[in-house]
Order: sequence, then C-alpha cells, then structure tokens
Amino acid sequence: MTDPRNPERPVRVLVVDDDALVRNALTMMLDGADGIRVVAEGSDGEEALALADAHGPDVVLMDVRMPRLDGITATRRLRARPRPPEVVVLTTFDTDENVLHALRAGATGFLLKDIPPGRIVEAVRQAAAGEPMLSSGVIRRLMRRITTAGDTLERARRALSALSAREHEVALAVARGGSNAEIASELDTSVATVKAHISHALTKLALDNRTQIAVLVHDAELR
Repeated sequence: MTDPRNPERPVRVLVVDDDALVRNALTMMLDGADGIRVVAEGSDGEEALALADAHGPDVVLMDVRMPRLDGITATRRLRARPRPPEVVVLTTFDTDENVLHALRAGATGFLLKDIPPGRIVEAVRQAAAGEPMLSSGVIRRLMRRITTAGDTLERARRALSALSAREHEVALAVARGGSNAEIASELDTSVATVKAHISHALTKLALDNRTQIAVLVHDAELR
C-alpha cells in the first residue's frame, strides 16, 4: 500500500523509541512491508520533532515513556503543526491516563507492543489513510471509561449537540469502531457522504481526527 495522497510514493514512517533494539526491530519489519519506508529513527520526543521537520513523514510510530520529551507531549506538538503527520502510539503501558491523553493529543491509534507484527503494519497503513487503529484491550478500556467527572460529561454533551442529526449518528458509529464502509452500509448512504459528515463534525467539534470523536462520544456516555 502506498500513500493515498500520492499513489506513486510509499508511506513514509518515522520510528521513535528510546530502546535501540525496539527501533531496529520495528524498522526492519516496516521496511520489509510493501509500500512502506522508514525515513528516520528517533530516541525521544525532542528528536521526533526535529526529524519530522527534516523528513516530513506521513506516519510517526511513537513510544510513550522517553527521556527529555515524552511521546504524548511530542504527539500534541506534532499534531498542532500545519499538515501534521498521523501518529500511532506504540507502548507497553496501557493505563487509562496514557490511552486518553494520547488520543486527546491527536494520536490516530494506540497499540500495545505485544500485538502481532502484522497489526503494526496494518496500523501504519490505516493511519496513512486517516483510519484509526486501537488494540482490542484499549477499546475495552475506553468502553469502561464511563466514570468521567460530571463537568467532562456535560462539556462533551454540549459539544456533540452542535452536530446535525445525521452527523450525530455518524459520530456514534465512529465511536463503535465502524469503518467508513461499515457506517455507510449501516446508515444506507455512500462512503463519500460518511466522509463528508465526519469532516463537518471534526470542524464543528474543533477536533483533529475521528479517534477524538470516539473519545468525545465516550466522555458523553453515549454508545
């Protein structure tokens, strides 16, 4: 699979992890996948920012706990830039705080390092296409995270009230983990229309990606 924004160019990946062995393993795996090329490796969040400037990756595979600058802060700074790369967080630490902070920072996906290698390759490809990828354990954590503070719940519900009825239906379907094609089939509409609804919802909610829509829906205790 190549970069959907330019079918002639492979998906360019930046690997960021403070463990050199992990970096090397990820690089070998991704470089061996069709249509993917690792353009650089970094050992912490500071290097991630500099290397993103130098190499313009499409996707950053980001660890969480690193020296100097952690992965969540680096993700937030990357996603705040014009034309930012997608970020997939890959970590051994799946605490509720890490999951929610990463997704709110703008990460497209959150994976645990013990998942099969093929899922990591799939996550990079999905991220390049703007589709989220979450480990099954992460999804279960989000579904259980219905103990948010009252003010968070009310803010989330107020935000979602700005959506049209159809956009609201699409947002709920996104939170259930549906792909664009699955949502289109469920709502008896086209994939292009689903994409348009998601784009409009992102603008109204001032969010970066569909994963953040899912977090907002869960904060609002809507399923």
